[in-house]
Amino acid sequence: MSRGIPLRDLAREALEGVGGRPSRLIITLIGTVLGIAALVATIGFAQTASGQIAQKFDALAATRVTVSPKDSSGPGGKERPTSQLPWNAVSRVSPLAGVQHAALSAKLPTSLRVEATQVTDPSAIDQPSPPIVAASPELLTTVDGSISTGRFFDVGHDERRDRVAVIGSRAAESLGINRVSGQPAIFIEGRNYAVMGVLGSVGVREELLDAVIIPLDTARSELGLAVPGSLDIRIDVGAGGSVAHQAPIALNPSDPGNYKISAPGDPGALKEDVESDINVLFLAIGIVALIGGGIGIANVTLLSVSERRGEIGLRRALGATTRDIAGQFILESVTTGVLGGLIGVVVGLGALMGVCLAQQWTPVLAPWAAPVGVLVGAVVGLAAGAYPALKAARIEPVDALRD
Repeated sequence: MSRGIPLRDLAREALEGVGGRPSRLIITLIGTVLGIAALVATIGFAQTASGQIAQKFDALAATRVTVSPKDSSGPGGKERPTSQLPWNAVSRVSPLAGVQHAALSAKLPTSLRVEATQVTDPSAIDQPSPPIVAASPELLTTVDGSISTGRFFDVGHDERRDRVAVIGSRAAESLGINRVSGQPAIFIEGRNYAVMGVLGSVGVREELLDAVIIPLDTARSELGLAVPGSLDIRIDVGAGGSVAHQAPIALNPSDPGNYKISAPGDPGALKEDVESDINVLFLAIGIVALIGGGIGIANVTLLSVSERRGEIGLRRALGATTRDIAGQFILESVTTGVLGGLIGVVVGLGALMGVCLAQQWTPVLAPWAAPVGVLVGAVVGLAAGAYPALKAARIEPVDALRD
């Protein structure tokens, strides 16, 4: 009984069969290379993108807690607050662990008129007034803001109820104010307010760039502000849960449930969600490309079986077993899959590095991604070559030699 062909000789024959048709090999590899590259790039892009998003989340949303009164439906379906924030809310929450800064603010009625001059031009187009926001002096540091020119009002201005204002950069442009060295003034309901500064940027609450900001106590005495609207709290990263639990108690120990709390979730959970969503998208693309690559390998291997029927019959006549014939064609397809996997890993890593360099990101890639890419290529080659190898093994020597 024949012992068959040794594995070493079988592997050599398989390599010769694969390398004997280089142009066909290159065409066959394209689908597998694209599939493996997509898979490797998927893993890297998902981890890198989730890291970038998590960093931004930590820098902004993860450091902000907002407290506001709860609303209930009143007559006519209008929402009415069920409670109010105390005027000393900032001093109440500041001692809490994890709190860096806190600030009260409130939006004033949009009917209040803001003008840069009291001279009325009948021919001029009526421009809408910028919104007015009353805030405590801690607002600038709480929203991580900066002043482009001038300065922000302080506790003294608030306590004296001075008529001063800081305007956002976009509001300053609409009012025609670009500097404060000449002590410009704006008029709110006909009363002049000295412009102390122009707000240049904010980390959160970008709507402030369109607003006129005045001291909280000034708004109470001059514009009839009755209650604060919301309390912004800047916290340490990771302190959102404890601050969200303790802040309502500090504000109203007898009824802390009357406040709405907006607090950051777990940054780790956000990162996992983002990575999972990106993985699903790119993995679908990678799987489709891999299916195409597998079909290409199967087609070429099947064509090779048809072309080499005479060779198969001669090998069988010289003592090769059906297992040897099947093993040779499977090794050829697996070799093609491994080559596609190796090239795909290189292409995927190159794509990842190129995008990260262009975007100035820090590339992140799991150490197992490259070996898994090569392994997937081998598995695709094995699956694609199974049917052609089985068909080759079933060829009878007499029929093959006759053909």
